[in-house]
Amino acid sequence: MTEKLFVEVTYTERGYVGSAPELRSPVVALSLGGLRRKIGALMLPEEPIVVLNLDRGARLERDRRRLTGRPHPGSPGESRT
Repeated sequence: MTEKLFVEVTYTERGYVGSAPELRSPVVALSLGGLRRKIGALMLPEEPIVVLNLDRGARLERDRRRLTGRPHPGSPGESRT
């Protein structure tokens, strides 16, 4: 059975920062998807379900990014040069 790993997330000028007792040190990423992938890779071979619990600052940043309409890397219509 796959375990759930609950990660507390905040946003700083460095990006999204996730921390949990199961992690040796906080994990930093520029996106929530990147944060989830990094944490999943650190927890191998267990591969838990990563549940991100965003604080107010992280929620505001996530919403701000959604509202700006910036294309995400690899999204359709974005050129790769």
